[in-house]
Amino acid sequence: MRAITYTENGRPEVLRLTTDSPTPDPGPGEVLVRLAVAGVNPTDWKARQGTPPAGGLQVPGQDGAGTVEAVGQGVDPAVVGQRVWVWEAAWQRPHGTAAEYTVVPARQAVLLGPEASAELGAALGIPFLTAHRCLTLGESVPERLDPGALTGRTVLVQGGAGAVGNAAIQLARWADATVIATVSSPRKAQLAAAAGASHVVDYRQQDVVAEVRRVAPRGVDTIVEVSAARNAAVDAQVIGMHGSVAMYADDGGAEVTIPVRAQMGPNARWNFVLVYTEPQRAKALGVEDVTAAVLDGAVRVGEDAGLPLHVFPLERTAEAHRAVEDGAVGKVLIDVTA
Repeated sequence: MRAITYTENGRPEVLRLTTDSPTPDPGPGEVLVRLAVAGVNPTDWKARQGTPPAGGLQVPGQDGAGTVEAVGQGVDPAVVGQRVWVWEAAWQRPHGTAAEYTVVPARQAVLLGPEASAELGAALGIPFLTAHRCLTLGESVPERLDPGALTGRTVLVQGGAGAVGNAAIQLARWADATVIATVSSPRKAQLAAAAGASHVVDYRQQDVVAEVRRVAPRGVDTIVEVSAARNAAVDAQVIGMHGSVAMYADDGGAEVTIPVRAQMGPNARWNFVLVYTEPQRAKALGVEDVTAAVLDGAVRVGEDAGLPLHVFPLERTAEAHRAVEDGAVGKVLIDVTA
């Protein structure tokens, strides 16, 4: 099969296209998925730079969409031929999604439904599961999302034009929350609005605290935070009673300073989120809820959904990694079939 592999850490140039890689066989409880589209996430290039390849050889890529080709022992053969979205393919495993085939545990190949595109399926995984976790942490929000689950609540998405920010906006709106998104430019403001944000604040032109307090005088219930080191002071001023801040990005190892006394009053929670190591129950609920949102037609990709797509053929996976590393606005995908 055709696959992108690397045997050493480094810059995108360590990625190599191989045309004769052996197709993996599904073991007990696993499925073999023939991929159509793969997603690229920041953790892909971070792993490529810093985590030694498992067994000396690694196919990158956590997310993807395709068709179940074969199943291992203990898996219902009725799933063969079904369209699925794949998550966490390369987490502590060698077979990522930047290849014609991948093998994952059956629970990590989720039915996509007849209406959803492969591009949407490949964009779900890490961004949407991260967003789900961020939206369901805290005492004032439920652990599940569905239509009406966040009625009466206000969510602040710091960085509404990013992949996780976009996912958080779409999921929060599906759950009927009022969503405030911050952005850094008029172009990104258009994207956040297209995703469904109720209010958009350009933090380079507007006072975020004043604008958020205008919409939510008593503070917000949940903050989905892309840059805690930069935004902690703002977050502390707009968090509401029993509200929570969910930090899912690390700003390159920066440290966060929080005003302790000011956060004691509202009993605020400051949470750290890494989808790969979150509790299994929370992850399972996230998969179920994201799938339900897809089947509802509530989540989309593309320019009109606030998430422009940047699609590269498999042999240009190094360029796809570089685009994510350089901060491409939107979602970077790999067309495995091209």
